[in-house]
Amino acid sequence: MLTVKKYNAEQLRNIVLLSHGGAGKTSLSEAMLYNSGAISRLGRVDDGTTTSDYDPEEIRRKISVNTSVVPCEWAGHKMNVLDTPGYADFVGEVKGPVRAADAAVILLDAVSGVEVGTELVWGYADEVDLPRIMFVNKMDRDNADFYRALKEAQESLEGNIIPFQLPIGAQDTFEGVVDVVSMRAYRGESAEEGDVPDDLRADVEAYRLQLVEAAAETDDALLEKYFEEEALTEEEIQEALATAVRSRAVIPVFCGSAFMNVAVRPLMDAILQYLPSPLDAVRARATNVATGEEEILEPVVQASMATLVFKTLADPYVGKLTYFRVFSGAMESDSRVFNSTKAEEERVGQLFLLRGKDQEPVDEVPAGDIGAVAKLQETSTGDTLCDKDHPVTLAPISFPHPIFSAAIAPKTKADLDKMGTALARLTEEDPTLLVQREASTRETVLSGMGESHIDIAARRLHSKFGVEIETSVPKVPYSETVTEVATAQYRHKKQTGGAGQFAEVWLRVEPLARGAGFEYESEVREGHISKSYIPSIEKGIKQVLDQGVIAGYPVVDVKGVVYDGKEHPVDSKDIAFQIAGREAFKEAVRNAAPALLEPIMLFTITLPESNMGDILGDLNTKRARVVGTEQKGDKTIITAQAPLAEMQNYATDIRSMTQGRGVFSAEFLRYEEVPRHLAEQLMAAAQVEDEKE
Repeated sequence: MLTVKKYNAEQLRNIVLLSHGGAGKTSLSEAMLYNSGAISRLGRVDDGTTTSDYDPEEIRRKISVNTSVVPCEWAGHKMNVLDTPGYADFVGEVKGPVRAADAAVILLDAVSGVEVGTELVWGYADEVDLPRIMFVNKMDRDNADFYRALKEAQESLEGNIIPFQLPIGAQDTFEGVVDVVSMRAYRGESAEEGDVPDDLRADVEAYRLQLVEAAAETDDALLEKYFEEEALTEEEIQEALATAVRSRAVIPVFCGSAFMNVAVRPLMDAILQYLPSPLDAVRARATNVATGEEEILEPVVQASMATLVFKTLADPYVGKLTYFRVFSGAMESDSRVFNSTKAEEERVGQLFLLRGKDQEPVDEVPAGDIGAVAKLQETSTGDTLCDKDHPVTLAPISFPHPIFSAAIAPKTKADLDKMGTALARLTEEDPTLLVQREASTRETVLSGMGESHIDIAARRLHSKFGVEIETSVPKVPYSETVTEVATAQYRHKKQTGGAGQFAEVWLRVEPLARGAGFEYESEVREGHISKSYIPSIEKGIKQVLDQGVIAGYPVVDVKGVVYDGKEHPVDSKDIAFQIAGREAFKEAVRNAAPALLEPIMLFTITLPESNMGDILGDLNTKRARVVGTEQKGDKTIITAQAPLAEMQNYATDIRSMTQGRGVFSAEFLRYEEVPRHLAEQLMAAAQVEDEKE
């Protein structure tokens, strides 16, 4: 059972666990729960028995794909621990919790050190100025090396990174840690206190000198005392270091083994000691809807309520579950709140505290705390909930744009009937998923952050909503156009015993500017074709525009001009002129040097400078045009224009070429002609498809 004890803002810590995939965040959250007495036995990721990894996909893959809230009570405080996924495909599950937290614990694998994901999450924490501490995990593993991991962090991550603990032993001899501030050793799962081992004393004293200097630099009075060679008290050092950590002047490093639950208790003490409560954290800012002015939110229950929704979970049984962080005031059960983002009032039912999938009903969630509510109608991730008589909006959460797409199709008619609703629920849960209907290819396209992301989305459609889909590489949305002026004539004549059909249309097609679409005009002299049949010809032409002429793609940027024709006093009718207009247009397009157009995308690629040569070489093979490069720190930013057809698997390619360190974004730029030799291949392929059908 969850606790329903109330904590004030001073007693709360909102902590987000961040790392590269596999560094042990879930094992750490499990050990913290166990140490706090919330669970009676340690669950294991490999066994699928942890509190935070409860989703079937997480158990199957043995990785986190969702963020879980796991509150722990410790030393008279409550820590809301947000356990996030570590793999880049699930960045949407990281960006929201980073906004809901007041501080971060960033894990390093003691064997692998700083990895790609470490750099990424460090950047996410930088975006919102989160204070942070580092935890070098897996000290019990073969080849674990605390000092190597520390050196990598100091060299590759920004900040004044200083160890607050040193390990006692390593690998199979790892048994605990020495606290550099207190000069005490803590051994085993129970963190039994003892003296500093003799072989570590020199290192501990050297690092302690660094800490004392860092502490003295936070306060002029302390600095003066230090220079006068007076010893700072342990209390003075701890208070000064807490100030330094909260202001990001110092980033402490701790170490341990979450799996063995060694040195986790000292880490929990350090979270309370050094990381800020909502009262100590940098105040959230909101915009007053009425005045447009910025307000600083006070984390007290007496203030007007302002709450940020940082995650939405689509549950097929209870409906939508909304996770929120209260920045000021209090959210109450059975109340009405105002969604200032959507300008809609919401009816709030029962509020919950969460621990993994478990829910505990509460009357209210006060300022600084995190809770959840089911069945909100209008609210989605990133929205602000507030008091209607004092409407404010918090800045929305910044999510990256999808970079990998798959065409999806329902397996059965029953799946088709349910697919639209299920996809809407899924994209509401995950803002980094996007569903679009591509009219030109007649495909439904699901886009996300990578192949695994799309694969899990497809599995969730099945497990949560009973919808099975098939995925494939999306067709490129080509278009057809003409490059010359050309004419054609077509006579439609049909005699079938009864009333006949007759129409003759003389048509000219002309190329238009890119993006102009379709234009239609009549130059027919009076008496040749009745005015009532002129729209019929246009209707026939428009039937061709969507279906295409040379390869089955939409016809664009063309003008159709009917300039002559004939009719019959008895047999001419609307349908006859539709058919004649359609066939004349097809013939005219074939005569007008038709061409295929392809979408050109603008790519912004950020990568380590060391990978620049490989990436530029690869872009040259993809018909790309590099339009600019710039240096930003140790990263190179390449701007390039490239055909979508060549870049559909670029999310996979760039990860492979840069070991995951390269990222990119893409946006549609314009349509351009497909080179003739490629266009001929596409037309030939379309002809083969037509013959099959």
